Amino acid sequence: MRLLRWSGRTQVFYEDLGEDARLTMARIPAGSFQMGSAEQEPGREANEGPLHTVTLAEFLIGQTPITQAQWRAVARWQHQQGELWGRDLNPEPARFQGEAARLLAGETNTDERPVERVSWLEAIEFCSRLSQRTKRNYTLPSEAQWEYACRAGTSTAYCFGPIIYSDLANFRGTDASRFNSLNTPDPQPLFREQTTPVGMFPANPWGLYDMHGNVWEWCLDSVRSSYEGGPYDGSAWNDPQAPKEQQRITRGGSWSMPPRFCRSAFRSPFRSPSNADVTDGLFDDAGFRVVCLPPGQSTAAGERPAAKD
Repeated sequence: MRLLRWSGRTQVFYEDLGEDARLTMARIPAGSFQMGSAEQEPGREANEGPLHTVTLAEFLIGQTPITQAQWRAVARWQHQQGELWGRDLNPEPARFQGEAARLLAGETNTDERPVERVSWLEAIEFCSRLSQRTKRNYTLPSEAQWEYACRAGTSTAYCFGPIIYSDLANFRGTDASRFNSLNTPDPQPLFREQTTPVGMFPANPWGLYDMHGNVWEWCLDSVRSSYEGGPYDGSAWNDPQAPKEQQRITRGGSWSMPPRFCRSAFRSPFRSPSNADVTDGLFDDAGFRVVCLPPGQSTAAGERPAAKD
């Protein structure tokens, strides 16, 4: 494993996962931002408020969502002394691979597409395995970390500006009635009907790819109806009385969603049907990216959710 020194000059580090898979992490600077959306933002949902200031310590976040190749490598890891897996991981959970995927020009396989059909608990297990093997603190991002990294210093509906077009992200661009927050027509609207390789579209100002669209990304936070009461330090909001199977927040929208659901501030609290929970993970538009925290830092507010049953 190759770790670049954590310093003001260092922007990325790499983890060698085996099987020719490598995880690239980008350094996100400490700072403050306005989390949520202003009441006048078109497409705004009530749970995106109130707009509030959050101050975060620096952290590292995956440049892309976890890919099928990265997932497969970690899912196939064998226990080493002192390691304890909390649950089994299917190395090949994704829908969009093999015959179910229409390969794009230049694609020979789907290894660089985001993994999907992954539950929140499975994503937590992936992070736990990374942490045990690397002796570093990997976890899912808090909502605040995710939105701060997505915005990358911007305050518009998308990190690219107030509108988003089909050449900037993978989403349902042909849904004209809900096309974007300003109802501005896309000159070449596209609905690709599947995931696309990570890094295919432009990066945001901090070098992160696929923050809008492609797959929803799991966060640590429990579902709640507003940001009333904080936290204001970048940590996750977790209800200590709720079972771990409760619904969790996802961010970023997906290939199947109209663009207003891909806004920087949009929070999805409905990733499971009413008769299911976060253990199911059968959604072909749900994936995740990881964060790595400096020693001693935690994003959990209260008890950290465990991966083990």
